[in-house]
Amino acid sequence: MIFDWLSPSHPLTIAHRGASAYAPANSIAAFECAAQLGADMWEVDIHLTADGQMIAHHDDALPDGRLIRNVDYGEICCTVSYEVAPLLQDVTALALRLGCGLYADIKSDDAAASVSEYLSSCGVERAIIGVRNDDTITQLKAAATPYPCAIMVPAHADPFSLGVEADILHLCWEKMDDPQKLLDIHFFERCATLGKKVVLWHEQDPEKIRVLRKLPVLGICSDRPEIVNPYHAQTNRPICIVCHRGANMIAPENTLPAMHAAFGAGFSHVEIDVHVTAAGELVIIHDPSLERTTNGAGLVCEQTLARLRELDAGSWMSNFFVDAKIPTLTEALELASGYQGKLYIELKNAPAETVWRAVLAAGMEEDCFFWSFSASSLRDLRALSPKPKIMARRQDFGTLAQALQFLEPSIIEFAGCDDWSEICDMQDSDHKSMIAYNGSDLTIFSKIEKVRPDLVNLDQPFLFSNFVEHLSYLNGK
Repeated sequence: MIFDWLSPSHPLTIAHRGASAYAPANSIAAFECAAQLGADMWEVDIHLTADGQMIAHHDDALPDGRLIRNVDYGEICCTVSYEVAPLLQDVTALALRLGCGLYADIKSDDAAASVSEYLSSCGVERAIIGVRNDDTITQLKAAATPYPCAIMVPAHADPFSLGVEADILHLCWEKMDDPQKLLDIHFFERCATLGKKVVLWHEQDPEKIRVLRKLPVLGICSDRPEIVNPYHAQTNRPICIVCHRGANMIAPENTLPAMHAAFGAGFSHVEIDVHVTAAGELVIIHDPSLERTTNGAGLVCEQTLARLRELDAGSWMSNFFVDAKIPTLTEALELASGYQGKLYIELKNAPAETVWRAVLAAGMEEDCFFWSFSASSLRDLRALSPKPKIMARRQDFGTLAQALQFLEPSIIEFAGCDDWSEICDMQDSDHKSMIAYNGSDLTIFSKIEKVRPDLVNLDQPFLFSNFVEHLSYLNGK
């Protein structure tokens, strides 16, 4: 069998049970999120219920110990809810609508043929049938399955003896120490000789994936699909993307998960808002009060850090993030530094000197720029040193020349109300331009791409990056 999509230019991004780092595994929400994060395929765990329904669910048994195969679907939903056990037909319909492939991880051998037949009847073109038994692959091929078959290879097993009939060797080696060391030139030469493709385990470490991405593999699984083929690794992007309060459509704004999603996807900057506590600690939260994004109440500046750390800063968005906390500026700086990322720091009520000291202590002075609604805060920052990179908003000044003279700014921000033609006037200067846009209108995205500012500050970074990539494809770049 020949499948053109099995020879990609870079490893396929296979979202492990969907984007399961950001939503419940195997849930519709996890698959929707995976699509937004750029996944090529979704790995879906599939069971057959007592009444013959094909469902997406990982465990063989329900929490009360009953086996999935012995329970009707209606009763399963009463026990664990539809959210974590959706029907395969609903997952398939979503994949077709969003243009994503399906990696069917068959949990019970008797479901393999039914799944293959169903996907084919729905017109799914890109699918892989993953099983644990070579005999099942023999049966699938005898039934003329239209899809490549993968064998799940456990730790320390010989993939070549285990998957004689398999088209794909899926190495489930995530619990092994340094399994990538086994993937040497001799391994891939043997794969080529035998006509085997390779899919790698679900890896969550961006550094390890940076190495794995260079190997001649078909795909890499991850709970965090954004890290497999991040934005910066695809091409030389002309516009740096600033993620407004982190990837706030993926995880709760101004939290570490939102920052991980943004930097893991390869975006260059994250915008954060800094407040000060009653004892002078610096924390990341947008509003001056706690009500909107936490389960607390009152002003941030009247709280202790210990009290703030007790609050739930995530379940307002989804119960999946119930454990998300209000981060400190130090944590944000450390996270950004770990990704070699940059921060746009908005000073809320945080003293400029305290913030600047924290940035210096983290060695991030070259990787941060600053703005505040309070001009006095920016003046305080400039009085400390000529080094801080200050941003000025074009809308706050009568002319571009006046904006460029305000505290020797490094960046001028343009909003929708400003004249974007002035961005061209800045191209030969030492100042950078940034457009701030919080919407999702593709016509605005097109205008941004044509103007080519140095940076763009967005609520929808994934939508924008996909749009730019599509434009590049259409233009033959």
